[in-house]
Amino acid sequence: MAGKNNNRLGRIDEELKKEISNIINYELNNPKITGMISVTRTKITPDLKYAKVYVSILNSKNLKDTLANLKKSSGFIRTEIAKRINLRITPELIFVLDDSMEYGAKIDKILKEIIPSDKI
Repeated sequence: MAGKNNNRLGRIDEELKKEISNIINYELNNPKITGMISVTRTKITPDLKYAKVYVSILNSKNLKDTLANLKKSSGFIRTEIAKRINLRITPELIFVLDDSMEYGAKIDKILKEIIPSDKI
């Protein structure tokens, strides 16, 4: 039974990730949210009440402001999610900064600095 529930949560996570990404990139009109925002993954709680939304923010004018304004916009995003995904409960969204992409870019940069380009 647990495996079946995990599959369902995984499907919900994927659907949330896709829809939240679309809402942020195409419908959120907030000039304080700057840069390229990618939803890297979502993790919903088994009771469906909360969903952690991991976002990667690149080239933002102010990372803290962008994240704070994303959090302020969570009500709007949640309302849009309710219209698009048929769930008994629409989860409360908790935005978390995922800096793994930034970390990867930093590692690439360091590698390029220490290894001459003709060796790669």
